[in-house]
Amino acid sequence: MAGVYLLFAFPRRMRKKKELYVYACDETELPVQGVRQYYIDYPLRGKTVTNKFFIANTGKELIVFSSGCTHLGCLINWHRTENRFMCPCHGGQYDMQGNVVAGPPPAPLNRLPLKIERQKVYIGLRV
Repeated sequence: MAGVYLLFAFPRRMRKKKELYVYACDETELPVQGVRQYYIDYPLRGKTVTNKFFIANTGKELIVFSSGCTHLGCLINWHRTENRFMCPCHGGQYDMQGNVVAGPPPAPLNRLPLKIERQKVYIGLRV
């Protein structure tokens, strides 16, 4: 009975998520330095979903970040003049590596897997 209760009380947490790689851009469209914003459309449970992601080139590595603030999930933006990701809702700020530098966020930005195959860039999502 407890297991059935948990499935109804916390259905998303009990369901196993699959990793889905979605086409983001061609390799030539990656940022040479700094951060670039991307919008990606992909099918999910019979609907087309659009999500915003960021790819940062730190000079040493390419990092993909989800666009949700780790405080309350508000959509963040990259501010080139400040060299930071900033949340417009509660003042959360992150550096180019996704680390919290100001505000209430309890954790760094969520990183997503990235793979490049045949000069195409794919971002890994858990769905």
